[in-house]
Amino acid sequence: MKKSIKTINPFNNQDIKEYKLHTAQQLSDILECSNTTFYNWRQTSIKERCRLLMNLAQILEDDKRDLAKLITQEMGKPYLESIAEIEKCMTLCDFYATNADDFLADELIETDASESFISYDPLGTILAIMPWNYPFWQVMRFAIPTLTAGNTAILKHAANVSGCAMAIEKLFEKAGFLKGCFTTILASHDAVENLIANDRIKAVTLTGSEKAGQSIAAIAGKHLKKTVLELGGNNACIVLDDADLDKYMDVIVHARMQNAGQSCIAAKRFIVTENIYDDFLKRFKEKVAALKSGDPMDKHTTIGTLARADLGETLKKQIEDSIQLGATVVTGNKLNKAYFEPTILINITKDMPVFKEETFGPVAPIMKVKTSEEAFRMASDTNYGLGTMVFTQSIETAQNYIDTIEDGAYFVNELVKSDARLPFGGTKSSGYGRELSKEGIHEFVNKKTVFINH
Repeated sequence: MKKSIKTINPFNNQDIKEYKLHTAQQLSDILECSNTTFYNWRQTSIKERCRLLMNLAQILEDDKRDLAKLITQEMGKPYLESIAEIEKCMTLCDFYATNADDFLADELIETDASESFISYDPLGTILAIMPWNYPFWQVMRFAIPTLTAGNTAILKHAANVSGCAMAIEKLFEKAGFLKGCFTTILASHDAVENLIANDRIKAVTLTGSEKAGQSIAAIAGKHLKKTVLELGGNNACIVLDDADLDKYMDVIVHARMQNAGQSCIAAKRFIVTENIYDDFLKRFKEKVAALKSGDPMDKHTTIGTLARADLGETLKKQIEDSIQLGATVVTGNKLNKAYFEPTILINITKDMPVFKEETFGPVAPIMKVKTSEEAFRMASDTNYGLGTMVFTQSIETAQNYIDTIEDGAYFVNELVKSDARLPFGGTKSSGYGRELSKEGIHEFVNKKTVFINH
């Protein structure tokens, strides 16, 4: 049975560090500590919790270069993107420090009672299972609202970013949060299954694949535990005839290629109307050709490696299977260890893997359609429902299609992105529940009805 985890730099394939998995006894002790801490933490005033958030923001600012370096070493993201990820976590601290008091205040409701209201009470210890692609942001966007609501948290992170996972625990400690408020565990899938079954875990949140979501939801459902699932995405980027390519081409390319395409909300399918198609393809190809690969620690590098070499093999198969069905490679499709060359595919049909499956890497399938109606119809032809982006100068046209898109997000003339001020989540195979904003802090609370007659 596996007893340790080794992290490896995907750029140079060098070992970074080996971590021992927690034993069953250690996991039991962590769970007991987290549960005990909850009863103290829930009594801590919201004002004090918010003060600690501001401490956390300052420490993120002070340590951001070291933390960014750790992200880049463990999963290959360009260093400047890693810096941006840490800075985004700081905005999250600021947002909830400013708004948590309002979000968690009793909501007065007029009824026949002398007094009636909704009280937002924390649930207890929440288990988070998180992915490697945004190793700080994904964790913080769960942890910050969840802890601020008065819960405690246990993190099971992806094995290849174990260093980031341990660093996050230290950040909360350093900021002054009670011991047991936030704890990282290094554990196997079997151990996680046992944790979910434990009465002291009150709910589970997972960001990951559709398959992982189904598995965790089944286990949690068996034990009647609430889940929030943020799963895969197959976001369409619709480009209509009147799109302003001069203004938005950089945004469109960034929507696919940031983080080497390893984002659930990246543009995965480009659906372009025929009158603008040739111009779009020419410009897109030029922008992709200008991306610079190399050492992700180099500030000039704009496209990093994939997080692991095996991810490239999966991507390669999806592309090759699509070529068998008639897709044509315009550029790219070369794999060298963990580096996958940015790839553009055309002659796309809806039965190809690159159209109907989630592709987690720098691959842009571009489909030509005749009309706006066809473009929106194709965009909706997916099992996923995370987000859709539309580029057009006719805001009225974009607004007319809002209710035809079933996704959790609809962005016009902008890439789909998460923002602390807005709820984030999906529909269909992209999961359920919401993170961020007021909705996010309310996911793991007991919305208690209080009815008082004098």
